[in-house]
Amino acid sequence: MNDKTIKVLIVDDHAILRMGLASLLNTKKDIKVVGDASNGAMAVSKTLKLNPDVVIVDLMMPGMDGVETTKNILAAAPNTKVMILTTFGTSDGIIHALAAGARGAIMKSVEFPELVAAIRSIASGDKVISPEIQRILESNPPVPTLSPRQTEILESIVRGLSNIDIAKQLGISLDMVKEHVSVLFLKIGAATRAEAVAIALRKHLLKP
Repeated sequence: MNDKTIKVLIVDDHAILRMGLASLLNTKKDIKVVGDASNGAMAVSKTLKLNPDVVIVDLMMPGMDGVETTKNILAAAPNTKVMILTTFGTSDGIIHALAAGARGAIMKSVEFPELVAAIRSIASGDKVISPEIQRILESNPPVPTLSPRQTEILESIVRGLSNIDIAKQLGISLDMVKEHVSVLFLKIGAATRAEAVAIALRKHLLKP
């Protein structure tokens, strides 16, 4: 992106942060802050009007949070790159924002040169997750959302049923059960049935 100015839109409910960040970013010859927004609805409107390359979105905002804002921005302008900025992160919020299409996630405490580098990388199509956020995701993985069928399979595993028993109980083929179990294990991060049971109990994946 060296031959092109990166147009940036800043979305945060704190005016001082928006002004300070804009002032800093505008010192870079290849970055121009074209606007700012204090909420998600305004962010979508300004994205359509200003056509930014990168939209920096605060994860925790009142009303429409960063996840919903990301979804709505990309629904309105699919080619826009969204970067999440947060002071602290629940792994769920960060994961949902990335799943919604955000190209990166950075802590607000990041050093300015790292932020600039992240903006440039995201503008060029790369994905950027700061080391701090990577540690959050690794140490506190989000609670997975299971489909009704996956929940049935997990309940059966917790009860100690074999794949053959599960197939008979649910009226599906053994191969289908094996496929469901494989996907389930991948989703919850289990390698064995015993580990699946432990994760189900520890993370309260099944209703009492």
